[in-house]
Amino acid sequence: MEPRRPAVSTPGFWDGLYANGQDGWELGRPAPALEDWLDAGGRFESATPTSGVRPSVAVPGCGRGHDARLLARRGYRVSAFDFAEAAVREARRLAAADGVEVTLERRDVFTLGRDHAAAFDGVWEYTCFCAIDPGRRAEYADLLHTILRPGGLLLACFYPLRDGTDGPPFPVSHADIERALAGRFTILDARAPARTVERRAGLEWLVVAKRAPAIR
Repeated sequence: MEPRRPAVSTPGFWDGLYANGQDGWELGRPAPALEDWLDAGGRFESATPTSGVRPSVAVPGCGRGHDARLLARRGYRVSAFDFAEAAVREARRLAAADGVEVTLERRDVFTLGRDHAAAFDGVWEYTCFCAIDPGRRAEYADLLHTILRPGGLLLACFYPLRDGTDGPPFPVSHADIERALAGRFTILDARAPARTVERRAGLEWLVVAKRAPAIR
């Protein structure tokens, strides 16, 4: 019998983890893979670069917003979303303490297409793909395609890359990644990040992909 999946599609599941200190995904800092990509000259480009408007980046499943604040400090207009009220509340507090501007919203990310179709120049994905029900991964990839403008960039660090059923809360494979992105994104680069936190060594896979014109 297949093990019963946790109720990850309900906000109460995530609020309960925060309330009980079971937030083992929390790094307390920005992801090294994102820092290194930005430091190496990686950029999300604006759809209208001559207008003077800063490129916009979405961060789904932002948690306490460490990555979102880093992106804001690097000059991006950042909109970050999380299912858990506790996460969004703390992310707002940290953004205010750091003096950076980030739009933070408690939201089921699967509803973003209603209000944010083709709204973003880039998406940073980290630990959201592994947090959703595996049966909804194609739906999530469709959502990312929807909220990105044509030609927009998806930067994703997929984790945990392992066999079996051990998460958090679900594992990810190369095949899972390829299936989700196929027909939706053109992969420009895919590799293990040069730097990560010790407990995630060998379990991350960094992908840079461009939004395909239409979902096939």
